[in-house]
Amino acid sequence: MISEKILYKTGSVCPICLKPITAERISRGKEIFLKKTCSQHDTFETIIWRGHYDINSWIGNGEPELPEDLQCPNGCGLCPDHLTNTCCTILNITDRCNLNCNFCLADQDNSKEDPTFSEIKESLYKLIKKDKSLVQLSGGEPTVRKDLVEIVRTAKEAGAKYIQLNTNGVLLGENKQFVKDLAEAGLSFVFLQFDGTEDAVYQKLRNRPLLDIKQKAIENCAEYNIGVTLVATLVRDININNVGEIIRYGLKQMPKVRGVHFQPVSFFGRIPKIPTDRDRITIDELIYEIEGQTKGLIKAENLLPSSCYHALCSFHGDFVIDNDSLVPLQNFRKANKEITSVADPADRNREFIGRRWERPESLKFATVKPTVLKPAALKSEAKSCCGNIHDMDYFLKIAKSQSFTITSMLFQDAGNIDFSRLRKCSLHVYDKEKFIPFCSYYLSKWDVQ
Repeated sequence: MISEKILYKTGSVCPICLKPITAERISRGKEIFLKKTCSQHDTFETIIWRGHYDINSWIGNGEPELPEDLQCPNGCGLCPDHLTNTCCTILNITDRCNLNCNFCLADQDNSKEDPTFSEIKESLYKLIKKDKSLVQLSGGEPTVRKDLVEIVRTAKEAGAKYIQLNTNGVLLGENKQFVKDLAEAGLSFVFLQFDGTEDAVYQKLRNRPLLDIKQKAIENCAEYNIGVTLVATLVRDININNVGEIIRYGLKQMPKVRGVHFQPVSFFGRIPKIPTDRDRITIDELIYEIEGQTKGLIKAENLLPSSCYHALCSFHGDFVIDNDSLVPLQNFRKANKEITSVADPADRNREFIGRRWERPESLKFATVKPTVLKPAALKSEAKSCCGNIHDMDYFLKIAKSQSFTITSMLFQDAGNIDFSRLRKCSLHVYDKEKFIPFCSYYLSKWDVQ
């Protein structure tokens, strides 16, 4: 029998009643679990690390203990014990949707009335910090609102630095004029639901084939210089084996596509069943799959924990394409002192997103290069056909125009929510004049009947 070792004491909730309870991260061999006991509803445990890599190296040392009187998650908005400022603010502008997906974290409700334009305008002016805020317009499906263009324009007038649209892309693919109007109103970039490179994936997750309309949305956004990041919800036995192809698809679409963002499925909202450990896709498993499925084009060492989230929540990889090679940008960032002077982690992450996901005006008429990418030969004297990547001017030029990101966010549900992770959340939903950590906002009970 494998011995059990307590690694860290934290807090969580009972997935049945949502009562806050104590929890522990425990190890059994290389695997790590979150274990907790509710006095009314039994003991629960959820796998959080499969052991492909050393968790101590990933998390680092010195994780702070939780305050004894921590009010998570019932005290949200942001309490004095919250450790991270807001990076991205989500504003939900509708619960309606034009799809009926099997997996939906929002569990949209087409019968619910939308907030009025006046209510949305009021929220935008309250939540936005002029020339600083990144606002994500979300839902439901925000493009079903007839006044979306005016909402984007209002966010711009209120002073938002970056405006992001979280969308399934159906209407962006069907209506080019709509995309043009959004661009002229000030939309910065699109977070495009993109679950795979085969229609069989969409049939299983979204109940209809969607690949062609997704590609049309990408083309329409490119025509009006709106950056696109592909966002894949990953579900075991449906598309986990498509991770490498999704990355290749995105790279072939560069500079139309600025990156790929993976969201391993979390079990809240509209879920088909209570999860088993096999249903879970952990951060280390995803990194392992990325390296394997890209055949080493993306290495595990190229994907790093984010500085403004807990290490078990997210990772990012920052790359440029140079001379048909994929070059990990973090290898050069310290040497070239590129965007490292911003002190606040949330501010730094926001600028990372803005600089990488927005399409510079210089790319307006750029075309996709048919590249067969290979891992970069990272030598100090490495040169391309066009310049030396270690030269500051050349480096900054390609970092702006030929960059590509690979990122991920593993949201928490009632089974694996960990208050030490929640305290470091910088992705906040704005609702009723509060900034609420994303996973706390969407937390829902499991129905075990």
